[in-house]
Amino acid sequence: MKKHAIIPIFIPHKGCPNDCIFCNQRKITAHSKVVTPEDVHNTVATYMSTLSKMNMETIELSFFGGSFTGIPLEEQQAFLKVAKEYKDKGVIDKIHLSTRPDYIDKEILNNLKAYSVDVIELGVQSFAESVLKASNRGHDTSCVYRAAALIKEYGFTLGIQLMIGLPCDTLEYDLYSALETVKIKPDIARLYPTVVIKDTGLYEQMVLGQYVPMSEEDAVMRTARMYKILTDAGINVIRVGLKSSDIISDDDNTAGTFHPAFRQLVEGFIARESIESQIDDLYPGIKDFSNHKWDKCPVCAFVSNEKCRNNLFGHKQSNKLYFENEYARLNIRYLTDRQLNLELADGEYLVSDLSK
Repeated sequence: MKKHAIIPIFIPHKGCPNDCIFCNQRKITAHSKVVTPEDVHNTVATYMSTLSKMNMETIELSFFGGSFTGIPLEEQQAFLKVAKEYKDKGVIDKIHLSTRPDYIDKEILNNLKAYSVDVIELGVQSFAESVLKASNRGHDTSCVYRAAALIKEYGFTLGIQLMIGLPCDTLEYDLYSALETVKIKPDIARLYPTVVIKDTGLYEQMVLGQYVPMSEEDAVMRTARMYKILTDAGINVIRVGLKSSDIISDDDNTAGTFHPAFRQLVEGFIARESIESQIDDLYPGIKDFSNHKWDKCPVCAFVSNEKCRNNLFGHKQSNKLYFENEYARLNIRYLTDRQLNLELADGEYLVSDLSK
């Protein structure tokens, strides 16, 4: 049962002075009505009518929109006052917001601390200067390190958001961004493969042939590499890929760059690589049909815990089909760790030889 709930409040940063190549601020503004503190009350009431019956461990009130601390201070305070009231009453447990690295300083953090904010996520996107410049981010990496250090110094939970496949991006830059994130040691992270939205600079570049979106295969591979770096360092990756509600409308998604189950594609890819590596160690040369050593079909088990079983099979059973085709000499059983008296952690997969 889900124990962590988010009450989302979208606060568009109207009049944003930045012109990030992947963002359509005009359309976001046009599609978003003016949000007031009263709307926050109404949203909380709507969500709590359901959440109050679900015995949730943690309920967060989260201000989304990308640049909460970039709106006027008095507006920030009006929204935060409402959030703090609910936190003080015990209705919610945490206050969560996202913003840009260049919208963080001591004055801003003092204000957030006064209103009991818990979590601050930074939309970093990349640690490669050339990628930030090509994406018109309007800041360099120095303010990322400075903002992250200040947020941690003030005792907030720090989150880092990274994008994959922006202009000038490469696999090497993506891995570098993941490694730099590990050095900063945030508590949480999000990984977003770039989605091309109509009426953006990125869309115009794509139409002109100046930007080519990643293939789905490339996006999954690159994201999986970053995911492994972050999770191996103990960083909780709370989202992989955009939700459908993050896209303004179906008409705005272009170039086939959005997949509604992207996280499962990534985690399934990681599961497949883990299993395949173990197969190659346990049954060397078994893919080669000229290798008569494997004339008999070994019986083996692919094992995961129950929570990760879907990733073991892959999205729409893509992993199951892959192993059936690539390892036809294997007689494969799919088991859970309980059936072999194991205790595999999430994301751990085991190949066990049952022939012996």
